[in-house]
This record gives sequence, structure tokens and C-alpha cells, in this order.
Amino acid sequence: MDQEHDWPTWYLFKFIVPRGKEGQVIALFPENKTSVKTSSKGNYRSVTSKVMMSSAHEVLEIYEKAGHIEGVLAL
Repeated sequence: MDQEHDWPTWYLFKFIVPRGKEGQVIALFPENKTSVKTSSKGNYRSVTSKVMMSSAHEVLEIYEKAGHIEGVLAL
């Protein structure tokens, strides 16, 4: 992460996933509001969630978990 943050802070996560995999990404944010948008052709979904994070380590843990979801792209 290039930027320094004062922790805790709100962090915006955005992932692109193949259709049908969005539930796995949403499960990473069980207590947070998550929005899902479908791509123009309907093959992909973008999943966005703004989450209060306590540290950079917490942010990296989310990305690590997301990395185990087949086809996921982190933005």
C-alpha cells in the first residue's frame, strides 16, 4: 500500500468476479453493506464494500482471502 493511513479508517474494497462467484466475495464482509453491479454482458459482477479497518494487516487479510476465490480481480 503506497499511502499512509491513520488507523482505524474506512477502506473501500472493490472486486470483479465471474457471475455466480459474487456470494463468496460478499461473505468476506458479513456485517457491512455491499453493492453488486452486473457487467454490460452479464458475465461479471463488481462487488464493492466500504469497511472500517483497524490496520493495514486487516486489509491485506481480506485481499488474501479474496485471492482464493477463482477468477477474482481486485481493483
